Amino acid sequence: MRFRRVLFAAVSTIVLLIASTTAATAAERSYRNYVALGDSYTSGPLIPLPRLDPLFCGKSTQNYPAILASALRIRSYTDISCGGADTTNMTRPQNVFLGGNPPQLSALRANTDLVTVGIGGNDYGVFGTLVGTCPSLRASDPTGHPCQDRFTVEGVDMIKAKVAQTGKNVEQVLAGIHARSPRADVLVIGYPRIAPESGYCPKILPFAEGDYAWLNTVEKALNSAIEKAVGADGDSLFVDTFGPSAGHDACAPKGAAWINGQHTKLLAAAAYHPYRTGMAGVAGVILRHLR
Repeated sequence: MRFRRVLFAAVSTIVLLIASTTAATAAERSYRNYVALGDSYTSGPLIPLPRLDPLFCGKSTQNYPAILASALRIRSYTDISCGGADTTNMTRPQNVFLGGNPPQLSALRANTDLVTVGIGGNDYGVFGTLVGTCPSLRASDPTGHPCQDRFTVEGVDMIKAKVAQTGKNVEQVLAGIHARSPRADVLVIGYPRIAPESGYCPKILPFAEGDYAWLNTVEKALNSAIEKAVGADGDSLFVDTFGPSAGHDACAPKGAAWINGQHTKLLAAAAYHPYRTGMAGVAGVILRHLR
């Protein structure tokens, strides 16, 4: 019995040492060549201070790629994200006011060892359609779900049908990343919560009360489609930011909210887009995955 106790203690010590060594190695891993790809939820429009490459991509020096690069002590990194980008802009140029953004995958190199990509919300015009249509329908049925009704045709939710197709597009993006940077760790960043799980704030999010729940299901469906694409890819990691952003939606108190509401705020955030607090929050979630 004594021998067994000694043996058990010795084995336990070895297991703990292996685990602690593995954890330390993961925490201490360094990256040299980081590339950030994505749309406006990556670029951070109107968050001070703007970058000029190009100016109208709405790229901030305080977006989550910048915060992540600083935390990981990466001396030089490439942020080629651009507001309005969809999955086609990974391989095609994107026209922006007074300039253009090159195909985002063009920033990748064989020695790139870390890639983050946040894309999909603009495919098929989903994000723009929702924020451009739903607020105007609130007056017709403030406590109902007029926006959901508008986009439901013969029992089919047309928005969710488009979102489901987005996953295949993301799979193609991931294949393109691996082909160009086969040794890179690839993190696919999901979208944080915009609407609260319960309650309403019509002055901030001017949607009908019933559409709050529907908008949440649409965003969950989008994140699910992206996560499934990551699973099908098999060589990348999905980073969920929807769950960790609970309590940080647009209706949250000032300072706690990660997302801005309907009013564009100069030197803070574009309408329906992340504040710097949101960028810091997302960066923190990514760092926890890396470490």
